[in-house]
Amino acid sequence: MTHHPAKEYDVIVVGGGPAGATVSTFIAMRGHKVLLLERSTVPRYQIGESLLPATINGICVLLGVHEELQAAGFEKKFGGAFRWGRDPEPWFFNFRGVEGSDRPANAYQVERSKFDHILLMNARKKGVEVRTECSAHEAIEENGRVVGLSFTDEKGAFASARARFVVDASGNAGKFSALVGQRVYSEFFKNFALFGYYENGKRLPEPRSGHILSAAFDEGWFWYIPLSKTLTSVGAVFQAPPDSRKPIEGNLEEAMAAFIARCPIISDFLKDAKRVTEGTYGQLRVRKDWSYACDKFWRNGLALIGDSACFVDPLLSQGVHLATYSGLLAARSINSCLDGVTEESDAFAEFEARYRREYGLFYQYLTSLYDMNSDQQSFFWRARSLLNTPERGNDAFVRLLAGEAPGDPAVSSAQRFFDARLGAGDQLEGMMNPTYAARSPRAGDAAAAPHAVQDFAGMQALIPQLDSEGKRIQIAARSGGQSPQERPIRDNGLVTTPDGLGWMKHTEPAPQPADQAAAVL
Repeated sequence: MTHHPAKEYDVIVVGGGPAGATVSTFIAMRGHKVLLLERSTVPRYQIGESLLPATINGICVLLGVHEELQAAGFEKKFGGAFRWGRDPEPWFFNFRGVEGSDRPANAYQVERSKFDHILLMNARKKGVEVRTECSAHEAIEENGRVVGLSFTDEKGAFASARARFVVDASGNAGKFSALVGQRVYSEFFKNFALFGYYENGKRLPEPRSGHILSAAFDEGWFWYIPLSKTLTSVGAVFQAPPDSRKPIEGNLEEAMAAFIARCPIISDFLKDAKRVTEGTYGQLRVRKDWSYACDKFWRNGLALIGDSACFVDPLLSQGVHLATYSGLLAARSINSCLDGVTEESDAFAEFEARYRREYGLFYQYLTSLYDMNSDQQSFFWRARSLLNTPERGNDAFVRLLAGEAPGDPAVSSAQRFFDARLGAGDQLEGMMNPTYAARSPRAGDAAAAPHAVQDFAGMQALIPQLDSEGKRIQIAARSGGQSPQERPIRDNGLVTTPDGLGWMKHTEPAPQPADQAAAVL
């Protein structure tokens, strides 16, 4: 195996998915020299086909691929449908448009091989040196700082490259995440998914034919994602019993058929469908969808983005949003450092605070959605009951949601975190489903949980918070990249530069961060 001398770059990115393509493009747009290494050939298969408006109408516009995505013919997604909670009928939501826009908000249902390829080729057009079939090996460290990495190139030759910054966007395998910190797992979302693809499945009536459908059943829940007029991604999310040696015992085909038979709405939608058995989509797959977050997202010279840093349950289709959003945040921090306007510690503290905050908001919202089914008498839903879950003792994970530094004494606890959400599923269903009458907390909750939120004000405030950062990005995209004025999200925090690609100081004091996870614990 031959060895080539190390080349110099400003930034090296490992991974060519949405996170890697996004961060590398935004850095190259500031004129910096970027190398992106992707181990696979492209296009390549990837799970996670349902997107959110913040990605399509925000980040993708800023990246310059909005028109290309429109021309790709992806299925338009204007919202979602839930067969969830106690109401046997599905209930629906539509995305809210950005204020001042005369168009309804939409996202897309995408075949990720096509979507990811568009983003990666756009990175190349914007000046990123994109190299596929290149496998990263080890980080190069000097004086406590990551200054490059070694890799095998597309011809099998051993090579190395040096840079001011390395970004790990290599996914849940987290090629270099162990160099940054420890991955802490949530006990709440220890799920598996069994999924495949079907032709000629049923659609919801127009104008909801592009909606994602999420349907609960006794053993878990299904996703049902229309990728085209005929192709549908279908997945069953479940938890293996503790005494099981593997998630599914026996034949995958039989297991999938049994799951479908136990979920009436999915069974009805697939009654005339045929599972795809050839080509890229021709096999049933099992995926471990456990929720985790690293206790640190960066160290000197190295940043973690996308699934390398954290992952949360797929119910709200937020995976690509968190990946591209973290790519934007990391690009702002790196651009600010390379341009010499921000200290590395300040820039990456801002990156981590904002990324962890967005992750925490989705986590809180998801626990409330699962609470809608916490009274079902089945293993899956009992395991997630907010009254009796191992998560209530998972203090280390909740400290991460609250943004506390590793090793700091806990100022809050998992017990209080979940006590504050008892019955929130009832309130959420009442807010989102007009046919369901919102109830007060369930009988016994007040006695069992003295910190329970009685008026659900926190739950009501969470929905706009969850949407606020995505709306800011969409407003910036509609304004030609000019970021709207903002205030820091924390004391002594930074704000976005007018072009949206960096950080700058703000002279006014930050408001009390009442919407952060720490404030409700």
